[in-house]
Amino acid sequence: MSRAVVIGAGPAGLMAAEMLGRAGLAVTLCDAKPSVGRKFLMAGKSGLNLTKDEPFTPFMEAYAEARAPLSPIIAAFDASAVQAWARGLGQEVFSGSTGRVFPTAMKASPLLRAWLERLAGLGVQTRTRWHWQGWQGAALAFDTPGGVETLQADVTVLALGGASWPRLGATGAWADILRARGVDLAGFAPANAGVAVDWSDHMAKHFGAPLKGGAWSAGPYQSRGEASLSARGLEGGGIYSVSRGVREGHDLLLDLLPDLSVPEITTRLAKPRGKASLANHLRKVLKLTPAQIALIQEMARPLPDGLRATARVLKALPISHAGLRPMAEAISTAGGVRFGALNDNLMLRAVPGVFVAGEMLDWEAPTGGYLINACLATGRWAGQQAATWAGV
Repeated sequence: MSRAVVIGAGPAGLMAAEMLGRAGLAVTLCDAKPSVGRKFLMAGKSGLNLTKDEPFTPFMEAYAEARAPLSPIIAAFDASAVQAWARGLGQEVFSGSTGRVFPTAMKASPLLRAWLERLAGLGVQTRTRWHWQGWQGAALAFDTPGGVETLQADVTVLALGGASWPRLGATGAWADILRARGVDLAGFAPANAGVAVDWSDHMAKHFGAPLKGGAWSAGPYQSRGEASLSARGLEGGGIYSVSRGVREGHDLLLDLLPDLSVPEITTRLAKPRGKASLANHLRKVLKLTPAQIALIQEMARPLPDGLRATARVLKALPISHAGLRPMAEAISTAGGVRFGALNDNLMLRAVPGVFVAGEMLDWEAPTGGYLINACLATGRWAGQQAATWAGV
């Protein structure tokens, strides 16, 4: 029986292990943490957004320049296939109003338990607290609680994640190992990250407040998603979706009233104000929340003279910030193994017999189901292609 080793037990690694087990290989699944799927479980705390139910073409646009290499891989395990897979594990799913797909249970643990039972039924052996150290001769070397252990593998799938949330296992330490073997890598950078803001003291009472209904933009990246004020800055899906633009140096802007034009806002501002303060006037005629008004005052005080000039500010409020939050806090990372370092089967050109999947690959996408779908799809592809390479 051919021997396969999968290193990394997130969604990509678990899927690769399943494909290899189904193909009849003896599979050993290794992970550095005491238990598997830790980042997967963390994602489940916000509902576990598995995919997005939308047509394939707009779905793939979320992957930007990685769309071409990822298209055949995701086409083979698209949004419909992900939903069918979840149901096959006994987890019903539903689509929200924006097309985002979640398990009805709204958490990851029931799905993960069922998945691990399936893998055990396929004979997959799991090793935890096994830290991959690279190769020792032709064998894979691991630092384990019992000392250095080695595994011989006919085929290997690497699914060690990117470099975000290192406490959950994705440290990016593998990059030096692969670089030493001649693998071409793109440097890591935070993706789907919050924006750091040095607030003045008067903003503290608004921390935790949502910013709804606005439209965020940073260069070519736009979002109508929600964000929230925090002591560290701005968080939430609306910000994460445009964080790439912030990382690339574009100005961060907020259209507080995307469904109103400048003339329409000007007309409303022209209503009699009387003795009302500006804050109360904005709240009354534009239905802005206290948090939105506080943000306006924080970022644009004093407002310009003239109602039309004020309306323009409300349509493009410049957000002064200190860049993205640290990579360790980001939901995902850009960078990793460049597609040019791989063949179409996701096998490393420099290290035959070693395949790569998930966030180790150099791609990024916004939150909204795109991240987990691509991890599952690349894990499935790598596992299937690895089994074929092993001759089974």
